[in-house]
Amino acid sequence: MCRNIRTLANFDPPATDDEIRASALQFVRKLSGNARPSHINEAVFDRAVDEVTAAAHKLVHSLHTNAPPRNRAVEMQKARERTRERFG
Repeated sequence: MCRNIRTLANFDPPATDDEIRASALQFVRKLSGNARPSHINEAVFDRAVDEVTAAAHKLVHSLHTNAPPRNRAVEMQKARERTRERFG
């Protein structure tokens, strides 16, 4: 899947609308195989991004868990460490 799509659930502070839309855009790009749609497909592409954004927003803000919220800074540091181990 796209490397730019990140887990957005169970963070403190919660995912922003911009983060959710960015993930939806990456998802639609991956599905369509196009980073930028042709002019004739632009409306369809944009509508798909809007629909995926709405569904993702509903999902992310409806999930419940007993786990404590994750800290963004800590998760970013863990990702950097994994990358350092993987690529040296």
